[in-house]
Formats: sequence, C-alpha cells, structure tokens
Amino acid sequence: MTDTHFSTLDQTIDSQTDHDLALKYAPRIRFDALEPFLPSVIGYTVFRETAPSQSFPREIVITPDVPIVIEYAVWWDWDMGHLYELEHIWVKLDAQGQIVGGDASWHGGFHVMLDENDILPMEDGRLTVHSEPGKHAFAPSIKWLSERREETINSCGKNAGKMGVHVTPLFEGLIHDRIPVNNRLVHTYLERQIFEPSYEFTKVFDTEEAVFVPWDNLFRWIPSRISWWVKELDRTIPPNERRGIRIAHRGASAYAPENSLEAFYKASELGSDMVEIDVRTTADEQPVVTHDPSLKRLYGVDGQISDFTLEELQSITASNPIPTFEDAVKVCRELSMGLYLDIKDVSETSSQYIFDILDQYHMIRHSIFGSFRPDHLADIKAHRPDAITSILFSSIHVEPVALAQSINVDYVHPCWERRAPQPHKLLTPEWIQAVRDANLGIICWHEERPEEIEALWNLGVDGICSDTPDLLLRR
Repeated sequence: MTDTHFSTLDQTIDSQTDHDLALKYAPRIRFDALEPFLPSVIGYTVFRETAPSQSFPREIVITPDVPIVIEYAVWWDWDMGHLYELEHIWVKLDAQGQIVGGDASWHGGFHVMLDENDILPMEDGRLTVHSEPGKHAFAPSIKWLSERREETINSCGKNAGKMGVHVTPLFEGLIHDRIPVNNRLVHTYLERQIFEPSYEFTKVFDTEEAVFVPWDNLFRWIPSRISWWVKELDRTIPPNERRGIRIAHRGASAYAPENSLEAFYKASELGSDMVEIDVRTTADEQPVVTHDPSLKRLYGVDGQISDFTLEELQSITASNPIPTFEDAVKVCRELSMGLYLDIKDVSETSSQYIFDILDQYHMIRHSIFGSFRPDHLADIKAHRPDAITSILFSSIHVEPVALAQSINVDYVHPCWERRAPQPHKLLTPEWIQAVRDANLGIICWHEERPEEIEALWNLGVDGICSDTPDLLLRR
C-alpha cells in the first residue's frame, strides 16, 4: 500500500547539536534473518541533567562519570502481536564522548546491555543490540532471546495479531482506535505475516537509516499514524476476509465434557482463540466454572452450586471435577487462549477474586465479560473500565446500539441461533452498519452448521462461538 501519511511527520530539528549527537552515536540492531518489520522513525532526547524520561517510565540519571545520556525511542508500525511498537535504547557517554554504558527496553522494563561475560556489545564503535524476532524487545546477546524461544515462536505464529490495536499508558486518551472492528483488521493483517524465526541474527540495521526527529515530534505524530493504518486496512481488507475470533463454547464441548479442562485442551488443539466458560459462585464465595445452577443434569445430584463449598463440590464431582476459575485461567494462559466469561451468578467478593486472578495471570486484556444481565456488565465496567464487555440478548426486537451504549459495552451478542433457521439473514446491512457506526463488535453463538458459520464470517462478524470450534476455521 502507498504510504501517504509518512510525510505528515514533523521533521523540524529544534537543536542541531542534539540531532548531530544522536546520529553520531546511533546504535545498531541485529534482527533475525526472517524479521518482517524494521523501525522507521527514531525519536531522540539528549539528557544533560537528571530528569524523568518523557517516553518511558524511568528516570535518567546524570553523574560526573556519565554527563550525557542519549535516549532513542525506536518506532515500528508493527509488532507481530499488535499495531505499533515503541522500544528504547539508552547510550551513556563520558566527558570525553566515549560510550561507557547502555540500557535497552525489555517487555515493559529495561536492562543494562551487558552480555553473559559482562561485556557491552559494540560493533564499529556503536552499541549493538539484538532484537527479539517479531516482538522487538532488546537483548545484549542471542542467549537471552534463546531462553524465550518457544514463546517467541508462538508470538510470530499462532498468536500473531491477537492483541489488535495496542494502547500503552503513554497513549491512553490519545489513541482512540482500539475498537473491535479495528482489532480484527490488525489480526487479519498480522496473521498474513506469520513466520518462524531462524535465530540467525544476520540482518543488521543501522538506526541512522531511520528518520531521526526530536521525541516530541514523534509523540505528536503517533496517534494519527495509528488512525491512518486502521483506515488503510479497512479500505484494503473486505469484511468477508477479516479474521474473526474462534470461540469454543464451554470449551470444545462437542468432543469433551462441557466446561472441563479436557474441553479447553481440545479447544486449543482445534485452533480456538478463546473458550467460553460459565462462572458461578460456591457457598464459600469461590468462583467455579459450570453452566447450570443445579448439579442434577451433569452429576445426578440434588442441590445448587451455591449450596456447597468448593471443597464439597470437588468431592461430589470427583470423577469429573468442576474446575475452579483459577484452574481455567491457568490453563488458558498456558495454551495462549483468551476467555469469554459468561457471568451467571457471582457475588461482590467472588467478582473481586475473578479480577485478582485475571490480573495475576495477565489475562484481563485477553478476556471478554459477557452476560444477559445488563446490571452485571454495568457493575463490571464501573469497577474496571479496562474490562472488555459483551451484552447477550435473545429477542430480535432489541435495539442493540441503545442497549450497548446504556451500559458502555464493547460487543453486542445476538443469540438468534434458535429463533431463525438462518440467523445470518437477521444481520441486515443496516443492522450491521448501525452497530459499526457505534464502534461496537459483533459476536454470535452458538453455531454448528458449516454453511451458517461461513455466512456469518462473510458478513464480517467479529466472533462466533461453537461447540465444534474446528468448524470455525475458514475453509
């Protein structure tokens, strides 16, 4: 695609001295031989006094031994997981202008760039770092990157694009493009870039080849850059080609007991992106994963879930134990699957426990809270504005946008599979356009008919739930 937007970057230099200094010490980056994405812009800041970084959560400390630190904010349009990447390198100079140290960013933090032999990696007088394939975190040697090999390969393969539009705390309130339809566009684009890293770091990138601008210029440009990209993707990727979320209903429940860990493992095996699970609360306020309020259908036992403690339930269901919520989250984290949480019956105490577990396993951004109860979702959003929510409804007479906006949800979820022989025909162009104009996503369930699944994908819905998640793969 033609990049008409790049020329909007302000390349005005406010200090020629700082600009020349940043270029003189511009670091080098070694990339995997198959790396698809290279940086395009460097936002620099020269520190001569101790001060907080404006682009990274750290203080830059100036001492008599290190009177100058040059910060390089390295910009990529793409990371294999999401739209845009911003990593950092810091070059430390002594009074004679010699490089005496260096730091670089690493998955939200930073490290001193000393290799396993405590040597600062240099090539031709430049600090030289290695970039994690597809993910771009920096390391002083290949050894660090090799220790994350399995996770990195998954990021460049089956997990490509799953994070959609990226919004870090630095850009909260400035980037407004993280909406369901844009996340699907990003997922589609990045899934087309999948590669398996070679771990041969032979692609050497001299950052002098990028455009150098003062950090403030780059910072002001980034939000418009994100908006330009999603508009380009929307223009070039038609709805019927967009990658939807494959959601295994109660796990792969056509092939394993519903809401069981076995069903979750099977869902992953069949290519699911998320598992839909039902959450209820025990007598001792513990969230567990089960659909029915009663134990009768699945276990032949009289009584309600809420009548028993967790220990009692696990004893009663010993042959096929009811998973705890933490069990489910732990397995999904292990399998790189998200969670579609159907909130059935939870107390205030168990709700807090749910959030604590999701935070502990870093799964809040990979979860969607769904419910037929608007009040449940309103409470969730009020408690955690960062939670992604989805309102379920069965009636074809519901006005989806009004309902969604009244409780500030992210997705509408029409449950029409039993109300019409071809539910996709109820999703008229006018209905879809109204939902899209409100920046809402669309999820449907649960569908097991291949022709209906294909029809829904062709409409560009964002996700489909199914007992048979293998049928959700596009043929």
